[in-house]
Amino acid sequence: MIRLAEHWKDYSVIATGNGYKLERWGDVVLLRPDPQVIWQAQRDLFAYPEISAVYRRSDKGGGAWEYRRTMPESWNIGYRDLTFKVKPMGFKHTGLFPEQAVNWDKCSELIRNAGRKIKVLNLFAYTGGATVALAGAGAEVTHVDAAKGMVERAGENARLSGIASGIRYIVDDCKKFVQREIRRGNRYDAIVMDPPSYGRGPNGEMWKIESELYSFVGLCAQVLSERPLFVLINSYTTGLQPTVLSNILSLALKGARGRVEAYEVGLPTEEGIPLPCGAGGIYVDDKAE
Repeated sequence: MIRLAEHWKDYSVIATGNGYKLERWGDVVLLRPDPQVIWQAQRDLFAYPEISAVYRRSDKGGGAWEYRRTMPESWNIGYRDLTFKVKPMGFKHTGLFPEQAVNWDKCSELIRNAGRKIKVLNLFAYTGGATVALAGAGAEVTHVDAAKGMVERAGENARLSGIASGIRYIVDDCKKFVQREIRRGNRYDAIVMDPPSYGRGPNGEMWKIESELYSFVGLCAQVLSERPLFVLINSYTTGLQPTVLSNILSLALKGARGRVEAYEVGLPTEEGIPLPCGAGGIYVDDKAE
């Protein structure tokens, strides 16, 4: 099963093929690599006349943006009543993952229907797409990421969306933060995590998703409240199937009174085919919805 982020107005995937995706971000068109796109392009994507910038990979690793026309250094796009800053960054990123709107909508609905104040812990929280969406739905959100610049960007996205309170920003290694929260006795009604395939914390802490994720989810279970509303795991790691996330949640949260769902996350395209963008797994309280 694939869940598509179908409600964007300021973003769309125009075409795909030969390892690239052609995207419209507001008035700016970008051409970026995508490892999932192994099929042949139905047209010459590089010849699209409105392209503002192309991210070119280097044979030596990494890559760089090639600018074809004058464009702003950064600009804003909207999703529902939220506003996010977009900016071409290193390693092809823009600071926003549009497919995650699928998860924002699902979790926001759970929060609005909960009938109680929900405390959310957002781990590996990046520039705060989920943080802003869930705070906008009425949750109290603790936003944790090891990169100071990304946490600052999350604060900027919150301000752009008119959210002035309800978010606590933490620059820290996620595992160490959770360990301290366990010792402090702090508890959360929901957890969102978007772990990288590989990563380093601010003090050189190593993370590898295949060896760390299961134990980390088990650790996070110790900061859940007595009746958790949801636990969401998102993964971009190629080859990590949705069922893997489902199994991890089922085992790590064994005994919790809820159900587990797993699915692919993706985007619709103007070509009429879905673009796969990773996997999601969510535990939901059996009395929710």
